[in-house]
Amino acid sequence: MFQSADLPETIPVFPLTGALLLPRARLPLQLFEPQYLKMLEDCLSTRDRLIGMIQPTTAPDGTSGLYAIGCAGRVVSFSEAEDRRCMITLLGVSRFRVTREVSSFSLYRRYEVEWGEFSTDLGPPEVDEEFDRKTFLIQLNQFLSLNNLSIDRDNLDAAQDELLINSLSMVCPFEPEDKQALLEAPSLQIRREALSILIEFALRPNSPGNETVLQ
Repeated sequence: MFQSADLPETIPVFPLTGALLLPRARLPLQLFEPQYLKMLEDCLSTRDRLIGMIQPTTAPDGTSGLYAIGCAGRVVSFSEAEDRRCMITLLGVSRFRVTREVSSFSLYRRYEVEWGEFSTDLGPPEVDEEFDRKTFLIQLNQFLSLNNLSIDRDNLDAAQDELLINSLSMVCPFEPEDKQALLEAPSLQIRREALSILIEFALRPNSPGNETVLQ
């Protein structure tokens, strides 16, 4: 387990739209672009093996950038295919706030980051005392059926609250800005409430992809 003092001031970042990593959850990734293969090579040579996942964003004037908050994960598994594609798994460690891009000759981007406001990410798993699991799972099953998604029911029933809520936040097909809102939720309860709202909205008859044609 990481301590606050173990977290570096600078990390490499992997900007990826729609990709969400949360503390103590696992995110599988496939790397094939040269800059990110180099990032992985450099990352594996460090003690902490951290990569920051963050979403790109576009400002109103059309300029591209990054969201202010991302989540760093430790590379806990790695395999290389014959064509040099790499499959890795990140274990979420802590969210961070980007402060400044580091100028360098690296093929990939590095940022100075701050961790302080997310100190609870380094603690034990969160508990949602108000979680009505039975009602939530009924709603979830309707959402999965609507989107033709399949999840192992045994694993779903056995998962602890945090793992269930965070894993669903990561894998459900929400818009990037919705994913970002789930990432930035200050507590597990607020993330679960946001997740329930997103699922409820998707189940409405007039929501995108769920329209009813009237004759």
